[in-house]
Amino acid sequence: MFDIGFTELLLIGVVALVVLGPDRLPGAVRTAGLWIGRIKRSFSAIKAEVEREIGADEIRRQLHNEQILDLEREMNAMKQTLNAPLGNLTEPSPAAPPAAEPAATTDTSTRQDKSPQP
Repeated sequence: MFDIGFTELLLIGVVALVVLGPDRLPGAVRTAGLWIGRIKRSFSAIKAEVEREIGADEIRRQLHNEQILDLEREMNAMKQTLNAPLGNLTEPSPAAPPAAEPAATTDTSTRQDKSPQP
């Protein structure tokens, strides 16, 4: 990450030993280690949260796309059901025989004329 080699760490340790002295150096190293650990944990927590959010966004996007596809399928099915009866009205199907017109009734027994018969 910082690309610090062994010689740089050795130089930092010697400077810290000269500046802090041998009696305060262990406490300072312990405190620095605690702070570095806290920073690493907070960065890893932030990284995990961002990855969760990215994953959640991806899942939300997939669900949204699936909902759109379902709506498109429903819309196409509705179009087909609406177009099917219209197609039957405009063109007779070759399998169905033409509808027969009702014959005129010539039965006189059920006919009631109001005019007198001669």
